[in-house]
Amino acid sequence: MAKRSDSFRRRHPTLVRVLALILTFGIASGLGVAYGAWALVCRGGKCPPVESLNDYTPRQTSKIYAADGRFIAELGNERRTLVKLEEIPLTVQQAFVITEDKRFYSHAGIDWQRIFGALAKDVVARHFDEGFSTITMQLARNVFPESITREKTLVRKIREGKVAREIETKFDKKKILELYLNQISLGNGAYGVETASQRYFGKSVRDLNIAEAATLAALPKAPERYNPRKHPDRAIQRRNTVIELMRRNGAISDVEARGAEAFPLQLASKTEAGDTAPYFVEWIREQLDQQFGRQLYEQGLKVYTTLDLDMQLTAERAMELQLKRIETGRFGKFTSESYEHYIARSLAGNEPGENSPYLQGAFVAMDPRNGAIRAMVGGRDFYDSKFNRATQALRQPGSSFKPIVYSSAVQNGRPPSYIVNDSPIVVEQGTGTPWQPKNFDGKFLGMMPMRRGLYESRNIVAIRVGMELGEQTVINEARNFGITTPIPPYPSIFIGAADVIPMEMIAAYSVFANQGIRPAPNAILRVENARQEVLWQQTPTRTQVLSPEEAWIMVDMMKDVIRRGTAEGAVWGAGFHLPAGGKTGTTNDGTNVWFIGYTADLLAGVWIGFDKPRKIMNDAQGGRLAAPAWTQFMTEVYRRKPAPPDWPRPQSIVTREIDLTTGLLQTPYCPREVISTEVFIPGTEPTQECNKHTGYQPGYDSLGAAPGYPAPPRYSPPQTSGGQRVIPGASPTPRRIPSDTSRGRNDSTRALDSLTTPHTR
Repeated sequence: MAKRSDSFRRRHPTLVRVLALILTFGIASGLGVAYGAWALVCRGGKCPPVESLNDYTPRQTSKIYAADGRFIAELGNERRTLVKLEEIPLTVQQAFVITEDKRFYSHAGIDWQRIFGALAKDVVARHFDEGFSTITMQLARNVFPESITREKTLVRKIREGKVAREIETKFDKKKILELYLNQISLGNGAYGVETASQRYFGKSVRDLNIAEAATLAALPKAPERYNPRKHPDRAIQRRNTVIELMRRNGAISDVEARGAEAFPLQLASKTEAGDTAPYFVEWIREQLDQQFGRQLYEQGLKVYTTLDLDMQLTAERAMELQLKRIETGRFGKFTSESYEHYIARSLAGNEPGENSPYLQGAFVAMDPRNGAIRAMVGGRDFYDSKFNRATQALRQPGSSFKPIVYSSAVQNGRPPSYIVNDSPIVVEQGTGTPWQPKNFDGKFLGMMPMRRGLYESRNIVAIRVGMELGEQTVINEARNFGITTPIPPYPSIFIGAADVIPMEMIAAYSVFANQGIRPAPNAILRVENARQEVLWQQTPTRTQVLSPEEAWIMVDMMKDVIRRGTAEGAVWGAGFHLPAGGKTGTTNDGTNVWFIGYTADLLAGVWIGFDKPRKIMNDAQGGRLAAPAWTQFMTEVYRRKPAPPDWPRPQSIVTREIDLTTGLLQTPYCPREVISTEVFIPGTEPTQECNKHTGYQPGYDSLGAAPGYPAPPRYSPPQTSGGQRVIPGASPTPRRIPSDTSRGRNDSTRALDSLTTPHTR
């Protein structure tokens, strides 16, 4: 080869000299251009003053903590927790240095040995690769993104190199490495080795082993590609490459390398990694963003909340298990797409559209004594749908709204024994189309006490009581209970036709649990800065809605929902026998199912349905589909905490033996099965004796009375008079609701008029 070159030079001396001159000129020109670029690249303040690193503090996220001080999550664009270099194990330092810049301790900011090989590859690839960036150059790019952009241009690389050289002249290697290890992006929203260690492994960087250190050091090359949560196989392959580099460079022994390569990828749970209660965290963030703005994302605030981590995890398990039971046919045939099928389809690249097509749910638990939110589930998969169904959705509450109607009745002097006629009713609407509501079972049972109307959730009873009170009276009561959404003045609101925000509907029940006082829902205890100074503290408000006597009467009535009413099978029958009250709810055609229940120290509510309302399944009822999740949650919670006390009966409450068919005082002639002990607020108890049973009535015992409450007397079908339907037990003329043309009725309002069965069993 050498002989051929000498021969070529002897035969073509002139050509060789010309080529040598061209090459020399090219190199000189290149060096001149490079020197000019080096000298001019920072002119005009285009390079940042590296002295600012003396006082540089990276942006730090705000930390959110549970009520017991346990870490929940971080808030910020760059989740970062700073650590000193001496707190970072040597193994972690070596893993990053060997992988990213093995001559870090010998160069002065630029690794010239690496550059020429990288430039050759750039020429072949016809674009500039970042393969020769040193740790110092990466630090310059990450700390000064405004001056050193991520454009792949020669000018940017030269500027990056010059800033790196200046950093090296003013700071020692330890400071540079410390800044780098706290600044680098490591995927999954984590910046810096401490945050990444917590998010991936649930522990401090101080406690990482070799395999875990190598997993983190594998990430800077491509954080998303090698994200161990998303791509575990890739992460292990890249990790083992880093381990081999560490072995070759003498950082670890052969035995240590083999052990690290065989070590399984053990990632932290969501709780340990700070991925707990994402809907709750986002709800908190929205509140704090209005209060603190950018300070929240950059200054490392500490936010202490009311969340109970154990209750949160229990709520998530109960919600997900119940949704899976519904989807797998535990409660009947389920024809919609399951969550698992949707996820599989999404992974295949098929996006469904705006609304999630699978069954959704919301769950809120709070302390009714002070309004503290203990758990919040806003949906099934936060990363698929960030819409919080607990705080942002508008859903019809169905029969779960009825306790507000009955509370208004109790406040207006009606006792639980108040007799109401469960018989057909016709309400003329402004559109000219009569509204003829029905009960869930399609039956009408005649005269019954208001108590029974509640625990059996009879639509007609609630409507008749509400119409006696008037729409505006019930609307005002709903406002007192904390419902802020629009409630149009139509009779269908008495059975839950008006949309509510689930958390408001659930929080309304705190009035019952807390002896008539409604505390506003709250979730933030205090916010501190890095110096532990309290910047903000929330002061919950409390509103007296019912008197203690009225609240106790309502609790006593709502206990029957669990003991012998629409939730009996799912709560009492499932073994939950602690003092508790609640109410089921189902809306028209089974599109929403609810159960809201409470003890004296814990309130929880469940909603299940679809984002785009449609029938869940045949025979969808709150007692069947929602209440089991509540029961599972409460049962598990009370295994860990003391049983709740029963509500103390106010001394003023009086009891009377009454005849259930009349609501009047029992007489010696009243059949035993229609006699019951009832409770009354003084002044509402009956003073007259039963006027129905004045002597022995043969055959009454054969009416098939249920224990404690009789089957109501039969009634005659509605009759007509002059072509107009007559409502038994009411005025011959149906009640007319005036049209509201002045307000511009829309389709949703007309839907309220035609709603017939927002009812649960």
